[in-house]
Amino acid sequence: MQRCAWAHHSRLMMEYHDKEWGIPVHDDRKLFEFLLLEGAQAGLSWETVLKKRENYRQAFDHFDPVKISQYQEKDVVRLLGNAGIIRNRLKIEAAVVNAQKCLKIQQEFGSFDKYVWQFVGGTPIRHKFRSLSQVPAKTKESDRMSYDLRQRGFKFVGSTICYAFMQAVGMVNDHTVDCFRYNQ
Repeated sequence: MQRCAWAHHSRLMMEYHDKEWGIPVHDDRKLFEFLLLEGAQAGLSWETVLKKRENYRQAFDHFDPVKISQYQEKDVVRLLGNAGIIRNRLKIEAAVVNAQKCLKIQQEFGSFDKYVWQFVGGTPIRHKFRSLSQVPAKTKESDRMSYDLRQRGFKFVGSTICYAFMQAVGMVNDHTVDCFRYNQ
C-alpha cells in the first residue's frame, strides 16, 4: 500500500496518516485540539507530539476550551510539572489564551468550525502533489488564517503552524497523488 513518504517514519506516524491526517474535521473541540497541538509542536517533530497526545488530553481537560479558558497560574504551574506534555511556559500560556479567544470566535461565528473553514471557502483544497518536496510550508490561505488569528489575540499561530493545522484537519488534501488516501 502506497503512502505519503513522511508516514513511513514509524508505526505511530503511519497510523496517524492512515486514520486521521487530512480527514475533514468539523467538531469544534477536535479543531481546538489540533490547533493547540500544532502550536505545541512548534520547533519539534509531530511524532513527539503524537507520543504525548494522550497525556495532553488528560492534562488539558480533553481540550475543552471552556475549562482551559479558566486556567489560572496554579494550572500553568501544574502543567509545567507534567512530564507527559511539552513543558514550555509560553506554549502552555498560549493554550489558555487561545481557549479564551476560541470561545469568542464561537460566539461571533456560531462555531469555531465555521470560522476556520471560511479560509478555504468551506471546501477542502485538493492539491495534486507528486512528491513531498512539492508540498509548501504555508500558503496564502494559511497566511490569511494566521493574520486573522493573531489579530484576534491568538498565540503560536504563525502561517506554517496554520498550514499544518489545515493539513491535519482536512482543509487541504496534501496526500501525494500516489498515496492510497488521496482519493478517499
